[in-house]
Amino acid sequence: MLVGTYTDGGSYGIYSYRLNQTTGAATLLDSLKVRNPSFLTLSADGRYIYSVGETDDAQASLHVIAFDGKTGGMKLLGAEPTKGKSPCYVATNGKIVLTANYSGGSMSVFTLQQGGAQATLKQLFAGTKNGADTVRQDAPHVHCAVFCPDGKYVLATDFSADQVLSYRLKKKVLENGVAGRIEMGSGPRHLTFSRDGRFCYLVSELSGKVTVFSYEKGRLKQLQSIIADSVGARGSADIHISPDGRFLYASNRLQADGIAIFRINERTGLLSAVGYQPTGSHPRHFNITPNGRFLLCTCRDSNTIQVFRRNEETGLLTDTHQDLPVSRPVCVQFSGFKPSMAATPGST
Repeated sequence: MLVGTYTDGGSYGIYSYRLNQTTGAATLLDSLKVRNPSFLTLSADGRYIYSVGETDDAQASLHVIAFDGKTGGMKLLGAEPTKGKSPCYVATNGKIVLTANYSGGSMSVFTLQQGGAQATLKQLFAGTKNGADTVRQDAPHVHCAVFCPDGKYVLATDFSADQVLSYRLKKKVLENGVAGRIEMGSGPRHLTFSRDGRFCYLVSELSGKVTVFSYEKGRLKQLQSIIADSVGARGSADIHISPDGRFLYASNRLQADGIAIFRINERTGLLSAVGYQPTGSHPRHFNITPNGRFLLCTCRDSNTIQVFRRNEETGLLTDTHQDLPVSRPVCVQFSGFKPSMAATPGST
């Protein structure tokens, strides 16, 4: 398990853990000094970590990190400027790496060389603004960029224009227009796909709604909009689907911090609310273990990662009280390897 943090509160940077998927217990393996690694992802073979360095200046970067899946050891290989301030999301398909740059209002495209050990910035795409919120949507913001399951397109959330942008993948990424639009003032943030790739689910930060779309060839058709943030806190954050494809979870911040839980109709893609799980303060990101038994929530302002057991029949969550103390945690990802022995924390 890998954890990204903000380092302005004393965090070292990125932490690796051994996670027991049967009990939910975690053991620290290693740490790597990186400034504000607020979002990270792994290469498909687990050999490399790609992490943003979220700073609101020219130092904003994509970090390439070698990862030892057996020991949890990490080594920084290099950093490349994103040319867009405040990168807050990163994704890869093994050939290119994308970063969504919030303050920069852009998406950076890096090509990978040396088997994934090196990244070079090749393209930069700009978001737009015309949202109804004159404070939160006063400038372009791109909040996430994901590869579509068909392998042919990329979707990016254009936060301040209340739309999702579509890009076509060929030898390089080519802009292909707007995938879909939502109501003004929504602030689209994160999105995810159903297991079969037929449906796309978008959580909007300002409206607090989850929007359900059908997906085909880089285009979205809206099917449903359902409230995740029932108190109007305007801080909805992250969204994930359980590995079995039956439940969707969306986190909310700023008031009544917690995770909204929905059942998915796998035939129609539509959602029905089944519950709400309170969490610690500011659940910016969360993730579900590969076996579906646990949901781990990064509570940034509580300086902890909460471990919830997930009922696979009802989708509901139960706090295991196995909190991991981490300074300002904001991202948790899982590797596909089983670490066999611990490294010394802070050794790299």
